[in-house]
Amino acid sequence: MKASNSRYSKCVYFSSNALARKIEKLATNSWKSVALSPSHAYLLMMVLDEPGIQPGALVKGLLLTASTITRLLDKLETKKLVKRTAEGKTINVFPTSKARSLQPQLKKCSDDFFENYCSILGKDNSEKLTQELNKITDKLMVND
Repeated sequence: MKASNSRYSKCVYFSSNALARKIEKLATNSWKSVALSPSHAYLLMMVLDEPGIQPGALVKGLLLTASTITRLLDKLETKKLVKRTAEGKTINVFPTSKARSLQPQLKKCSDDFFENYCSILGKDNSEKLTQELNKITDKLMVND
């Protein structure tokens, strides 16, 4: 059944979650080659781009909660992709050499994901959708 034919097609909760599930499936398939979930991969790319980044910056950059960032970092640390260091009360996150060696593959996965959803939605529609979703998210974040 098409989402537009569902009895809840006029409900933003239903519609946004149906879209999220479809996008999650596309993203998960795009990141399979590096054996990381999309969330782990995007966090790792931030760490690679900003070695020594602090968890608070990851929270802001990825729009996730502190506990989710901690859980993601725990998994990446277990996979020997990041290392956390403490300077007093400040925690810094660094990529390992193993993570740095994955960087070209991570870029390819990201590019493949973009190309995949653009081939389905069209590049212009993809860019417009992303912009609108960001605007809506920003409006809803006022209540956080």
